[in-house]
Amino acid sequence: MSVANDTKMNGARADAKLVVDQLGKRYGSVTALEPTTISVPQGELLTLLGPSGSGKTTLLQLICGLTPASSGRVIIDGRDQSATPVYKRDIGLVFQHYALFPHLTVYENVAFPLKMRGQPAAEIVRRVGEALDMVHLGHLAERFPRELSGGQQQRVALARCFVYQPSVILMDEPLGALDKKLREHMQIEIKRLHRESGATIVYVTHDQEEALALSDRICLMNHAKVEQVGTPREIYESPKTAFAADFIGISNILRGKFLNGARTTLNTAFGNFTVPAGSACAGESAALVVRPEHMRLGVRGDNAIKGVVTEIVYAGSETRIIARLNEEAQLTLRLPQGEAPPRLGQQIDVSWERDLAVLVP
Repeated sequence: MSVANDTKMNGARADAKLVVDQLGKRYGSVTALEPTTISVPQGELLTLLGPSGSGKTTLLQLICGLTPASSGRVIIDGRDQSATPVYKRDIGLVFQHYALFPHLTVYENVAFPLKMRGQPAAEIVRRVGEALDMVHLGHLAERFPRELSGGQQQRVALARCFVYQPSVILMDEPLGALDKKLREHMQIEIKRLHRESGATIVYVTHDQEEALALSDRICLMNHAKVEQVGTPREIYESPKTAFAADFIGISNILRGKFLNGARTTLNTAFGNFTVPAGSACAGESAALVVRPEHMRLGVRGDNAIKGVVTEIVYAGSETRIIARLNEEAQLTLRLPQGEAPPRLGQQIDVSWERDLAVLVP
């Protein structure tokens, strides 16, 4: 069924490459995914990010059809694919475990989806060659998977997915089995492949650094629903909730109640702090979010707080200071390279400019 004549569906554009329209999943009384609406334009890499149980993998499985939806629609290229079986949806899948055929060579693994679709032999040769060149594995075409490293096997899996040019590519934690250095290398490879191919990708991860490095936009999920959608910069610098601030990067979160009718001062257990200009939160309570890089030693900003240094972590380009505020709370600040750190056990003043903080509910 075509939905190309619809212009909007609950906030999602019908002319997007992929539209998830009020898609939800329940198992009896348990909600695995609240009704969710998201649109993904052509050529975007959208990352579904969140902790375990947040609903991100459920959403991915609903998009590809591995799990039947309890409500809503999946629309690809303007056509409702909700009732279309998995093998007929124009979707490519890349999983954490590469699922390569061990008895086939690299070339044969990449050629497999084209042969299954009945492509002419000459077309298969051309497209497999292009796909292997794209992942820099043309020289290993005759090797078997067991003769490759983990990173090379993952690149074969990527080439096998890209080779038949599906409308949408879904990646479910594809780098989860790799070590940190190889993960970082493969992040750059995926970013390059995405840029060069113009593919539309939905990428699942629980790794916040990976999401920040790869994404055009991030869909942050929590408790089976969408918490916030935005660019990596928007979500890091302008979180809409305390969860978003806490999950993405390191944050210092100071909770309190507004002190006056003007709602310009937040009263917390650690003092009264001026909120950023133009901030607005409904209700009497709110939280100030201050990133470690925005905090400075000494009273040099609009707001200041005292703490006792409990840890000093050297990380090359920066030194991270952790200070205890009381028995249950602590804060983190980052010192730029070259700035002398305080001593363990030393009481310090930490300050920040009010407009470098973010006020959240």
